Amino acid sequence: MSPVETEVNQRPWEELARTVGTGNSETVKAYLDTLASTEQSLALDRLSDEERHAVLTTLVPEDAADLVALLPDVQAIELIEDLTPGEAAAIIDELPSNLKADLIGELEDDDAAAILNVMEPQAAADCLRLSEYEDDEAGGLMVTEMLKYPVTWTGAQVIADLGDNADLYRDYDVQYAYLVDDQERLIGVLRMRDLLLSKRGTPIIENMIANPLSVEDKSKIGELIDLFDRHHFFGVPVVTSTDGKLIGVVHRAAVEEARAEQHDSDFLKTQGIVGGEEIRSMPLIVRARRRLAWLSVNIVLNMLAASVIAVYQDTLSSVIALAVFLPIISDMSGCSGNQAVAVSLRELSMGLVRESEWMRVWLKEVSVGMINGLALGVLIAGVSFVWKGNVYLGLVVGLALCLNTMIAVSIGGLVPLVLKRFKVDPAIAAGPILTTVTDMCGFFLVLSIASSMLDKLQ
Repeated sequence: MSPVETEVNQRPWEELARTVGTGNSETVKAYLDTLASTEQSLALDRLSDEERHAVLTTLVPEDAADLVALLPDVQAIELIEDLTPGEAAAIIDELPSNLKADLIGELEDDDAAAILNVMEPQAAADCLRLSEYEDDEAGGLMVTEMLKYPVTWTGAQVIADLGDNADLYRDYDVQYAYLVDDQERLIGVLRMRDLLLSKRGTPIIENMIANPLSVEDKSKIGELIDLFDRHHFFGVPVVTSTDGKLIGVVHRAAVEEARAEQHDSDFLKTQGIVGGEEIRSMPLIVRARRRLAWLSVNIVLNMLAASVIAVYQDTLSSVIALAVFLPIISDMSGCSGNQAVAVSLRELSMGLVRESEWMRVWLKEVSVGMINGLALGVLIAGVSFVWKGNVYLGLVVGLALCLNTMIAVSIGGLVPLVLKRFKVDPAIAAGPILTTVTDMCGFFLVLSIASSMLDKLQ
């Protein structure tokens, strides 16, 4: 490969900008097809707003929709918001139903309304209905594109319908067809293999799998993960919780993607990225405001923790060795508490714990905290004794770390449950609360215990 070709591949946005400048949709599509999905995201991210707009409007809506479907949600929303309602509606109309609903649900109300007004009334109504589901519910993850037939049909009727609508069904998952009664309630599942190998005049009810496994539209992602872990299905039909009507199919791939996105979002939230999503192409003020919202709260909370040291400054000045252990005890307790936070967030997302089960969670966590606190306390006590040769110093720091570890895991396990009950996002708020309380308690325990035996420490 020549140096020039290498340079072009390393800077795909420059080549993409050049191809867009030709105004030829086929040229743009051909170049995008040479790039991996991550390179496509990178190239679009580095283009100017005008160039990104040109990419989507140069491509035909179907190809533009394929491109939007590959992008992170925040980047896709930015691109859609830059389009006119007509341009956006044409692209969104080509997306799978679950992605349509996700994008409409994330747009500003005015932008979403303008796009929906341009769409076909039935398509707009379906999109609105799906956008009402939460992202972690089966209804929010399902697609409505599926093969659905009356249970009274014959094999010949199904095969004729497949032939007549081949273009429409081309992007569907056609391994299975779902059979419903006259009330649209799920009756059975028909494998395409069984359909094709049966006589054409045979009623499809004779070849269906009766009483198939299904999930309700309000089922949470934790239930879906557990179901797909237990069963090797590619997809599961979704029915309404009220009357059992078949409304869609949730695929294993969608659940796995949602689980990964939820993990990434929770991680960003715990690091103070309000909203759980940020890329550097977002407006500077928006990014700064989101981060500052968390940082400004943290600085106030840290000042509260530091005030404990101010109260015991005489003790600290008398036994300066304590200053070495204060950050160690604070950090180690914080790590233990964060482990408890992570487990609670995980169990909440999977539906394995309810907000009311605080006593069960506390007993489980304090038991772990007692064991780990004793182990860590003995370790740090031994280090302090070897360093200073004072058994009382070891007793102070060891006891403080043991007690603070128990406090930290108790708070870390319980705070997410409490925040969830009060409709506050636990992924964002649990970290600052835990850090502040463990710092204050750690400083207080070390300095108050040291003050009670100050004569033996000097």
